Amino acid sequence: MERKCSNHPFLMLMQTARVFHEQIRDDMTKNNLSITEFSVLEVLFHKGKQTIQQIGKSILITSGSMTYVIDKLEQKGLIKRNACPEDRRVIHVTITDNGLKLMNILMPKHEKFVDYAFDSLNPDEVENLVFLLKKVKTRLEK
Repeated sequence: MERKCSNHPFLMLMQTARVFHEQIRDDMTKNNLSITEFSVLEVLFHKGKQTIQQIGKSILITSGSMTYVIDKLEQKGLIKRNACPEDRRVIHVTITDNGLKLMNILMPKHEKFVDYAFDSLNPDEVENLVFLLKKVKTRLEK
């Protein structure tokens, strides 16, 4: 009996993600950052002030891991925690001036790398890829 679907799409997705991850990790290591630290900075750079929970949701890591990463970035002077005046249980995280300076250097290089990767596709292929990945993601989230 022939199977309807092979695991080939899954393997290609995972292999592609691994290559992205390895190259981004190598670039960030040169700047004394882990890929997770960079991801936190990227969220703050693009979205501004966020709670720890919001950041964790954006980059898909647990709150326990988030605390560790936030501590490291705070020690490096790249972010700071601020208590929410309306709700003492909530902590907001913001990027510091030093964090902004670093991200203003890193983001153009990172965006150029991502653009380079996807420039191998035409605009319709990019749109189709995004559509198909969203479709698979939606099914898995049910």
